[in-house]
Amino acid sequence: MIKSTLAVAISSALIFTSPISKADWQDTLQAAQGQTVYFNAWGGADNINQYIQWAADRIEDQYQVTLKQVKLTDTADAVNRVLAEKAAGQDKQGSIDLIWLNGENFRAMKDNQLLFGPFSQTLPNYQRYVDENARQSLTQDFGTKVDGMESPWGMAQVIFMYDTETLSTPPKSMAQLLAYAQANPGRITYPEPPQFLGSTFLKQALYELSPHRKVLSQPVDQVDFKKVTAPLWAYLDQLHPVAWRSGQNFPSGAEEMMRLLDDQEIDVALSFDVSAASVQIDQGNLPDTVRSYVFQNGTIGNTHFLAIPYNSSATAGAQVVANFLLSPEAQIHKQTPTVWGDLSVLSYDKLSASDQQKFDDLPRGIATLSIEELGQTLPEPHSSWVSALETEWRKRYAH
Repeated sequence: MIKSTLAVAISSALIFTSPISKADWQDTLQAAQGQTVYFNAWGGADNINQYIQWAADRIEDQYQVTLKQVKLTDTADAVNRVLAEKAAGQDKQGSIDLIWLNGENFRAMKDNQLLFGPFSQTLPNYQRYVDENARQSLTQDFGTKVDGMESPWGMAQVIFMYDTETLSTPPKSMAQLLAYAQANPGRITYPEPPQFLGSTFLKQALYELSPHRKVLSQPVDQVDFKKVTAPLWAYLDQLHPVAWRSGQNFPSGAEEMMRLLDDQEIDVALSFDVSAASVQIDQGNLPDTVRSYVFQNGTIGNTHFLAIPYNSSATAGAQVVANFLLSPEAQIHKQTPTVWGDLSVLSYDKLSASDQQKFDDLPRGIATLSIEELGQTLPEPHSSWVSALETEWRKRYAH
């Protein structure tokens, strides 16, 4: 869901404010009162924006902290702003207090020492409810060690959608998808890279098609990129001529794909939001005959995070926001299918019996898969693969 484009790197000395320790959490709460936290977050989905506003209202009431969302179309814009502020020597009073990010945007900020922290492991709700051993993506963000420099917010996994009225048996692998496209020209497509979901489609295909999938966890400059990716380009060379609009045009993202599915222009859409179909059905944007599914050998999943820039003027307030967003209240509301449906990062076993029951009682949504149905989660490749894949794709296929 988060657009990730690697920011231009600069080298500079390490400058950051020391984080407030767990022992001083009450001091953090007191320091946060009256602060305004400027939260830079992708603003492309109304239901997510509404969830952030719900959280802002709760945080204002409980902690007297004002949370203001700055809506982004590309998270890299925020990363580059912090880079520019550092280059200009603006090491205090930065314009951003909290960023929703993961992948190469996190790597860019960490490598260039643009982050406040470590802070996440001292948050009371992190210590109480997060099990770092539950999923590798909690401590390895696209192959980059988290090291407490960002706080987990939610988990995502690639799902596919189809209309049961028009398609009885959807393709459940990349090979089946190509065969379906060849038998039904114009009915299959994917978003255009570097849109994040389009880039994820490339990674999903690479996992399935390349015999060298183990090297995807390594930095791309340490492997034979041409050799590893050759099956991917051969696949796309076959897919594009029989794709929607003959591979000359591509959807802009998940939202357009769902509109095309609703208009019966295409037969399969994809999303990184496991509840996307249920939410869109509830909002009247998809017919109630649409269902979700995953590929038989698994789909790519990841964790998305919140990070605090090193020059934030509201580090206490930002930590209070991050801690609230890790509360059972906030995570339960976020996982409600008609609100967002984003998978919780909390450990079920660490929850109270009453909070466990609240998760159990969540309506799953008419087209939302259960955890069991989501099956195997494939790890993200090292973040350096994203830019390399996008560059090569655009060189070959961009018009």
